[in-house]
This record gives sequence, C-alpha cells and structure tokens, in this order.
Amino acid sequence: MTFKRLTIGLLLAITLGLLGALTPAWAQYDSTPEPMPDGVTPVVVDSDMTTDDFMAVLYLLNQPGYVVKAITVSGTGFATCDGGVQAALGLIALAGYQDIPVSCGSETPLQGENGPPAEWKSTAESVAALGLPEGGKPVAEDAVTLFTDTIHEASEPVLVLALGPLTNVGAALKASPDLVDKISMMYVMGGAVDVKGSMVSDTNTTAEWNMYCDPLGAQLTFDSGVPISLIGLDATNDVPVTPEFVDRLTAEGTSPEAEFVASLLAGNAESIGSGSYFFWDPLAAVVMVNNDIVTLTERGVSVVATPDDPDDGRTKPDAAGAKILVATDPDGPALEDALITGWNGQ
Repeated sequence: MTFKRLTIGLLLAITLGLLGALTPAWAQYDSTPEPMPDGVTPVVVDSDMTTDDFMAVLYLLNQPGYVVKAITVSGTGFATCDGGVQAALGLIALAGYQDIPVSCGSETPLQGENGPPAEWKSTAESVAALGLPEGGKPVAEDAVTLFTDTIHEASEPVLVLALGPLTNVGAALKASPDLVDKISMMYVMGGAVDVKGSMVSDTNTTAEWNMYCDPLGAQLTFDSGVPISLIGLDATNDVPVTPEFVDRLTAEGTSPEAEFVASLLAGNAESIGSGSYFFWDPLAAVVMVNNDIVTLTERGVSVVATPDDPDDGRTKPDAAGAKILVATDPDGPALEDALITGWNGQ
C-alpha cells in the first residue's frame, strides 16, 4: 500500500538508540510580538510530528529568510500530544533555537472517529528514544489559541505550513474567520485530487491520511477562503526517498540536523528500498520556500466530510469547490539538492 507514513510505529521503533543526546540551553518563551527584520517572513507550523515532519521542520528552521513563530501539534494524526510536543521541542533544540512556543490541540477530530491505529501513533517514550536533545516546555495555551494569537499578533502576513490533520487549523479558522486576512498563503501537505488515496481502510481508497484523520477540519479550512497551495499525493508520489539519496546525505551531511535525518532514513531502509517512503512533508516545506520546484495549478476542490460516506476525507475535483493551487510535477533532483543544503544550514 502507498499510504502516508507507512507502518509508522515500525519506522519509529527502528530508529531507537541511533542518535546521541545533545543538551543545548533553553530559555523561556517571550510572548511579546516583535517586528520581522526586512526580508524575513514569519511562519506558523502545524504538524502531527512524525518522521517526514521532522525532516520538513528541520529544513524550515534552517532557512535564513523565514522565522518560525510557533509550532502547533495536531494530536489527531500519527503522534500523541505528549509525543508530538516532545518531538517539536527536541527539533527546536537540535536546530539551536530557544524561543519557539509549542502547544498541542485535541486528540479527537472535530467530527467522526477516523484516525490511525493506536499502535501507529508515536509516544513520548518512542520520541525520547530517537536521541533528540531535551527541549523546553510547551506553553500553557492550547494549540488553537496559540495558532490564533500568533497570527493575530504578527506584524505582517504569515505563512502557514500545515503538515498533519487540519484539526487545529480548521477549528481556529471557524472560531476566528478574520485570520484569513493575516495569512498570505497556507501550504498544506495532504489530499489526493487526481490520484488514488492512501488506502486508509479496506473500503476507502480515495482519501489521503491527513485529510482522512479529520475531514471536517479539512473542509472548514478549504471553505474558509484562506489561500491554499495543496501539496498532495498528486505531487509527492513522484518523489520517493531512494537508497542513493540516503547514501548521498550520509556522505554530504555536515550538521547535527543532517546527521539526525540521515540516521532516521537509515533506520527506514526497508521502506525506502521497497519504494514506499516518499518526501511527503519535506516537499511541502521546500515548495513554501521555492514555488518553482513544482507546477501549481488553480483547481476547484472540495472535501468530503461525511462519516458514513466511503469517500470520507476525499479531496475531490469540484468546479464549485474552493479555488486552491494544486501541486504536480515536482523537480526531484532540485528537491534533493534543496533538502541537503537546507539541513546543512547553507
């Protein structure tokens, strides 16, 4: 099967003990918003914090023209809140940052009971075993509040990188529709518009995992009017992680971030060798920095959010649906170059 984050529990388990612990300093989060320096773009990341999310977040944290103002964790995807928050804080510390607020939202979707099996969800114990440095503590606010306040308080329009189920994002946009005016673009990894889905169940072959885990959250997001660039399976199916890429990263990686990613991928050698592990979230992060790496075409798209429908969670072509940009035709070699350069902090 070609579903996102294939055998996630196994992927995390394989990586246990591969990395050495680091201990960078940690400072308390100062919630006072500050103007962005010229040429620097504020970003909010919403993620369910699994292995491909790690790669995307580390790439973004190393981009000099962007500053991550907050990371909100979606507890409805492939990580528990505890595991996802711990991973986010560890990634922030690994990249040498001290002041990025992190919070988790609900572990229950806005509607229905979709989601991955419990044994696939990463926990605090499995994340700790990856050897990430110990980060700070999450902020007191829940993820929806953190997402909303960070965008409202930003001194200029914000980019959003959404890498997991859209539970937090959909809830925030429903409660505060004016957020749309402060978001210049939302890059969403998810969906399958003109290709098959992730085979999330025996009967549902049209939905992709991020959309399936909270279809209503996705529907609220699409229907909010927020500008969306959708980096779904239509694009990511064309960029598998290959053994050759892992070898190259191992040889060329010169930073703690690159070494961490190389160890993750080495631990996933079986999935990579079988051609079932793709650059899902990393592609979305790179597209946010460089739109030219894919073709973006405006499409009308709607999200099926009906629990009893066999297509629940599907992102389907719909002339009357939300007008969004759909990514296709990624430049694989350029993507690989960008990721290695980014993880090396160059």
